[in-house]
Amino acid sequence: MGEDLFWAIRGGGGSSFGVILAWKVRLVDVPERVTVFKTPRDSEKNATQLIHRWQYVAPNFEEDLFLRVLATRITTSEGMMTIRATFNSVFLGGIDRLLALMQEKFPELCLEREECTEMSWIQSILFNADFPIDSLEPLLDRFQHDVGYYKGKSDFMQEPIPISGFEGMWRLFYEPEAQEAAFFTTPYGGRMTEIPESATPIPYRAAYLYNVHYLVFWEAKDADNADKYINWIRRLHNYLTPYVSKSPRGAYLCYRDLDIEVNNNFIINFTLVFE
Repeated sequence: MGEDLFWAIRGGGGSSFGVILAWKVRLVDVPERVTVFKTPRDSEKNATQLIHRWQYVAPNFEEDLFLRVLATRITTSEGMMTIRATFNSVFLGGIDRLLALMQEKFPELCLEREECTEMSWIQSILFNADFPIDSLEPLLDRFQHDVGYYKGKSDFMQEPIPISGFEGMWRLFYEPEAQEAAFFTTPYGGRMTEIPESATPIPYRAAYLYNVHYLVFWEAKDADNADKYINWIRRLHNYLTPYVSKSPRGAYLCYRDLDIEVNNNFIINFTLVFE
C-alpha cells in the first residue's frame, strides 16, 4: 500500500479507498478508577458566563482531563424557558486530584465533591451514554430503541465566541423548533496540538480551540414538518458564520451533514446526460 493511500484512508469520512482485511489495535493504560461528573448550570447560575469561560480553559487542561459542554433549552417549574449548560467530564484519576485541578483551572464552575463519582473506565462509557452502569449489556445491544429524526451541523472554533454571540444564539434556541435542540462542544488542545496538521487527513490541530456539533431533533409523528426543523438549524449555522473557522469554513465530515455535499450552483439534468 502506498503511503499516500494509507494517509487518505486514515481520514475516514464518506470516501471509500478499498477493503481493510486486517488491522492492529494498540491498547493504552487507564487507571483502575476514573472520575466522572455531569454538572448542570442554568442561566440563573451564570450558564452563559461559564460556557464563555470554558472556551479559555478547556483546551489547556492537562491530558488526563476531558471536559465538554452540552447546552440545551429547558422549561423551569415556573414555566419559563432558560438555557442549561451541562458540564460533562471524564478524568483519569481520583476525585481529590480532580477537585484540586478544577479549583486551580476552573474555579468558576464551583464543582462539588457530591457531583463527582469514581468508577471503572468501561462504566464511564455507559455513564456518558446515559445507561445504568451496573451492566455492560447495553454496549452489546445493536437495536435502536428510540426512533426519531435529527439534523446536525458542525464547526471548528479558532477564537472564543463572545458572550454577546452566545446570547444571540440563545434567542434562536427559544424558538418553537428548538425545543429538542442541542449544542455540544468538544475541546481540542492536549494531544491534538502535538500532531502536525499534515500527519493525518484531519488538519484541525494546534490552531483550533474546540469543535461544536449542533443538532435539532423531532419525532417520527412530526416527519411531515421536517423542513421547519432543517431550516431552523440552517439559520443557526448562518448565525454562527462570524464566529467560526474561515477560508474555508471547516466541518467534521463524520457527523454526516448532507448539506456539505450539495452544490446548488451547478445543477445537471441527468436525464439529458444519459439520453
